[in-house]
Amino acid sequence: MGDPVSGALYNGGMTSQLPDFLTDEQREIITAGHEHALITAVAGSGKTTTLAWRLRWLLQQGHDPRRMLVLMFNRSARLDFERKLREVTRGLGVALPEVRTYHAMGLRLYRRFVQEGYLPAFSEQILGEQEISYQAWLLTRRLAPEDLADEIRRNKKDYVETATAFIDLVKTTLTPVEVVFEEQGYSDRHRYLIDLFHGFEQWRKERSQITYADMLYEPVMAIHQNPALQRLVANKMDLVVVDEYQDTNEIQHLLLRYVAGDRARVTVVGDPDQTIYEFRGARPEFILHRFREEFDDPLQQTLSYSFRYGHRVALLANHLITNNLGRNDVLCHAHPSTPPTRIQLHQSESDSGVALKLLEGLPAEEQCRSAILFRVWSQSVPIELRLLARQIPYRIDAGKGALFSREVEAITGLLQVLTGQLPHISESDRLDIARNLLRFPHVGLREQELGHLARMLAGFESDWGNSLLSLDHRALAPMAARKLKRLGEALISLRDFHGPVAALLDRYAEHTELFEGIRSLALTHDTANERIDTVQGFRAYLASLDIPPADALRHLQTLRRQAAERRGDEQSAGVLLSTIHRTKGLEWPRVIIPGLQEKYLPYSPRQQDDLRAFVESERRLLYVAVTRTRDELHLITRPGGPRPAVDADLAQSRFVGELCFELSDQFGRWLDHGNGEDPENRTFHADMALTPVSLRYAGRAGINLEGETATTSRNGALLWSHNRLSHAIFGPGTVVREEESAFEVRFDEGRTLNFSKKSAHLYFRILASEGSGGH
Repeated sequence: MGDPVSGALYNGGMTSQLPDFLTDEQREIITAGHEHALITAVAGSGKTTTLAWRLRWLLQQGHDPRRMLVLMFNRSARLDFERKLREVTRGLGVALPEVRTYHAMGLRLYRRFVQEGYLPAFSEQILGEQEISYQAWLLTRRLAPEDLADEIRRNKKDYVETATAFIDLVKTTLTPVEVVFEEQGYSDRHRYLIDLFHGFEQWRKERSQITYADMLYEPVMAIHQNPALQRLVANKMDLVVVDEYQDTNEIQHLLLRYVAGDRARVTVVGDPDQTIYEFRGARPEFILHRFREEFDDPLQQTLSYSFRYGHRVALLANHLITNNLGRNDVLCHAHPSTPPTRIQLHQSESDSGVALKLLEGLPAEEQCRSAILFRVWSQSVPIELRLLARQIPYRIDAGKGALFSREVEAITGLLQVLTGQLPHISESDRLDIARNLLRFPHVGLREQELGHLARMLAGFESDWGNSLLSLDHRALAPMAARKLKRLGEALISLRDFHGPVAALLDRYAEHTELFEGIRSLALTHDTANERIDTVQGFRAYLASLDIPPADALRHLQTLRRQAAERRGDEQSAGVLLSTIHRTKGLEWPRVIIPGLQEKYLPYSPRQQDDLRAFVESERRLLYVAVTRTRDELHLITRPGGPRPAVDADLAQSRFVGELCFELSDQFGRWLDHGNGEDPENRTFHADMALTPVSLRYAGRAGINLEGETATTSRNGALLWSHNRLSHAIFGPGTVVREEESAFEVRFDEGRTLNFSKKSAHLYFRILASEGSGGH
């Protein structure tokens, strides 16, 4: 493919031809001098193309490709960049620089350090996932508290994944394992993970083997501890280019610093607004601060034009993300060549109902071009079930689907017991149902005892409730006896229940203290919320049916057969169900984002979270989700207005107001229709308050805005002027007094506290619309 030419750039006696489609920003980056550079690239900005042309330009200037290194985020990104670089440099007749992942570079250094005697030799066969998981399983069983033994056996996959993820997370940083444990918010019951890490390391080193994470962790630790190695690795390169720098963790940053030394000029490309992998050790501080501090005041450049989405999405995204303090002051702009993107804000009590309406009438090929993005998987339950019921095809990006979760399987088994289906079920199937019920919630028996009891129940075709009540409870531990009695009473009281199936679930959960039981055994705060929300999502779907238990059971069995058939069909297509965290680098013509409510976006913070950092992280997550779309964006939130304190987490997300939806839609639509391109028509008349973001966006496009300028705070409203507010930790309350720099809130739960006006926007949202009452 030939390179289109727009003209010649003269630099150092060398002529470089650049194609027409490159923007001025891209050209500035491509032809910049040989110095450190920090490039902020918004979503969809064509950074791969820009970097490839930058390398071509440098090669034409005579730079030695053997002294150039490109570091990519993963193997897929490396292959994509190598393909683009070959395409851009075709016909030049020069060698190309090395393109590597961080881990590949780390492994090369590891082998060199073994030769130099700084690290012990290791087997070239890297430890596989199966070997690591098996050892993590053995260590978990040996080191975890005895009272978790049954939970661990039942949920082997969850505990093994937690252990292996913890081991890898420790190896993204030089921070001691004890500190990493505390930062992740695990409960004291899971403190065994610290010993597990040390035990795993001892086992691994005895076998002279390394993991994927050790490819970076071990050589960087060796460099960090040995000045001689720092001298050995530094100053071999003239240029190092790093992509996706917002996802950098401490180990990667240190390796870059050591390899660059004083000689290499380093270019990093990324977007701090898209840092969403903190749980993997990524920190926005590296692209925001550390790089500038440690690489001699780099040239700061931007790729601010997006070729993915239109003006309306760009305005939404900008309004949202500028509420973050921890970011570079860069706005994304839709490039003039980008087609319009339609946006819609749906206010509904039912996410699944809206999603269904959006997808139901679409042709099959359009359904395949759609994605529903969730904050957490439990949100997908009612949506998936309604898609199944309406026979709308779908794909799940991970996991088996709602009907195969242990919570839904337990509820299905409960319905089989209560509707008299046991005589029609084989004894082996009854055994599975009994095991599930005795763990929903867990009755507190050891695994062997629980197995004996389940086999006893499976031998009966009816009356399991009385069987449980007739046990000799004096022979059991007090807590187990109490839980078994509660379960037996629930099965008796709900037998032949004829009301709505959702009401049956409510009564069962209350009588058995289901949610308290789930919380008591969950690995983490987030795990507990996920399991409980899965139950609640399933209950919400059943409530929408408004049918009795027997009809609900038949319906679920039909859906399960359909779901099993879909799982067996590898060619199945349809709408994609995925979490936002799994959407890195991806895009779809149509994106649907449900759950814009306080419970999910932002997610519920933990007591120990830094609230400002937590809310900013959640805001970045929504920013990433919003910028995945090309043609249509649908946001689903709850209707506005006050909520009772008990329902506060179902309230409309604070982020909805920050999006400035009406202004973004109105002004963006005006730009989409070509207004402003006519010199005689370069003024947009807004019938709502203008924002600093809209004024900046218009200024970049050479547009005049007319309308009332917003005079509220940078975060949208003078919070303390409203009567009712909700705090992220303390919940709803009433503003009772205001001073010059602070205000006082009496919370519904009793206490009265004083807050600084300066930081109020980080913690509060407006709960009602009373305006400025007299206080």
